[in-house]
Amino acid sequence: MTDTPTPKPGKVLVPAEELRAFAAALLEKGGLSTEHARTTADVFVWAALRGIDSHGVARVPAYLDLLDKGVANARPDLRFESTTPAAAVLDADRAPGPVALTAAAEEAVRRARTTGVAAVGVRRTMHTGAIGHYVSRIAEQGLAGIAFVAGMPNMGYTGVKGAAVATSPLAIAVPADGRPPLLLDMATATIALGRIRQAKANGTPLPEGAAATEDGTPTTDPEKAVMPLPLGGAKGSGMSLAFELLTSVLVGAPIFAEFHSGDPAGRKHRQNALLVALDPAAFGGPEAFTAAVGSTLTTLKGLPRAEDAGGVHYPGERSAAVAAGRAEQGVPVAPKVWRDLTDRAARLGVALPDAAA
Repeated sequence: MTDTPTPKPGKVLVPAEELRAFAAALLEKGGLSTEHARTTADVFVWAALRGIDSHGVARVPAYLDLLDKGVANARPDLRFESTTPAAAVLDADRAPGPVALTAAAEEAVRRARTTGVAAVGVRRTMHTGAIGHYVSRIAEQGLAGIAFVAGMPNMGYTGVKGAAVATSPLAIAVPADGRPPLLLDMATATIALGRIRQAKANGTPLPEGAAATEDGTPTTDPEKAVMPLPLGGAKGSGMSLAFELLTSVLVGAPIFAEFHSGDPAGRKHRQNALLVALDPAAFGGPEAFTAAVGSTLTTLKGLPRAEDAGGVHYPGERSAAVAAGRAEQGVPVAPKVWRDLTDRAARLGVALPDAAA
């Protein structure tokens, strides 16, 4: 049995493959090539399967708008630049994030097979989507993956008035014998912007220390909250700044300094990323490594459980169980998201997938 949540009233269930084909058809009508539409839909459905609905098919209308407005480039000229076998930079030419980061992950794996460790920077992409997807792709091939992303400042920084840095995420995936990979996927913010919007819509207070007003004053009032606060205070904001240096500045496409320069061009949406692949074969052997990872996770799950704990889980374990259940039963889509998708399908002439209320 998996711990797949029961769909809430009003949601529809769509088989994963049909949802993937539907999303891809919409994105292709929006201007993406068939290959890039499928790649982008893969990322959305991966997130939806794992219960990360904020980065699931709810993103399709927003991406269609980015493509329609020319913010995202529907026909990007992706180019790798490299001066050493273990590193490269992908100029994404404003490609949607799933297109750029999928290509970067594949390139990092290809290079790491030869060099043991490889890093690929991504310059000038648009909204990277769920970055756990890309490191998971690396882990599926027996390598460990690490990813950082830097974006537009929308979060507080300790000691600064107003928004200063981005809610930059970090993801790590490690393959394991006999178990789903460890998958750590986290932002540097205490709370997601979507959670703030949701609390505002529901009229529920926000947790203490999670969000702030426009001038940076902490608040629990969702009507006044406009930005999240960094996770762990100076720790989260420091991590975000470090990710800006290790992505944007490293690939020659700084965001932070240009955003705060006063030049309107510095506030145009863009994101940068860095993906790293580590081949266990370069450190003593993949079989011994994945076996030891599996043993480590088994040891963790065998530790004495706290009285108030529902279980002992490692990062990514529960979302993998949700994915297994949703793959079998269908992916629940919220009513508003379904209405948005249905409306876009009608406008673009795309047939709806089979769905159950």
